[in-house]
Amino acid sequence: MRAVLDANVLFPTILREILTDLAGAGLFVPLWSPRILAEWRHAAARLGADQDAVAGAEIALLRDRFPGAELPDDGTRAIDLPFPDPADRHVVEAALAGNAPLIVTANLRDFPQVLMAGLGLRAIHPDAFLLDLLAADPPAVGKAVQAARDKAAAMGGDMTAHEMLKRCRLPRLAKALRG
Repeated sequence: MRAVLDANVLFPTILREILTDLAGAGLFVPLWSPRILAEWRHAAARLGADQDAVAGAEIALLRDRFPGAELPDDGTRAIDLPFPDPADRHVVEAALAGNAPLIVTANLRDFPQVLMAGLGLRAIHPDAFLLDLLAADPPAVGKAVQAARDKAAAMGGDMTAHEMLKRCRLPRLAKALRG
């Protein structure tokens, strides 16, 4: 399965770690565009120059780890469609260019189901996407979540996996893994 990862799921470090670990395990093929990566870096830069540099390094590592993931977003198939935020059309164009039926995004309101269905696409919240992956391969998801928790703990984030997932706005995944 191919899925475009929107900037708002790449910028939170823990969520990105979980998603890319699952992509690395072969559960899905991650895709993005240069503009999506630029949005991530811009969001990080608002936190300071040091965060801009960190984001630049993380983006370089991501490009190295998934060399085929970056694709163009300069098409015209979504250009005249009335999206709530026209600035998000490039995400749809990236999905169309990559033949990806899914866009993983925390901003579902920017990708109305009716417009998306007309293009053969679906926007899905990361919590729902990860629940789907959990159903497909519970050990892989558990391992990715634990690895993210261990990294966070090594950097001073003393919390359980359940607490970490809730803070990352993944409450259904947290509940599913706990239960």
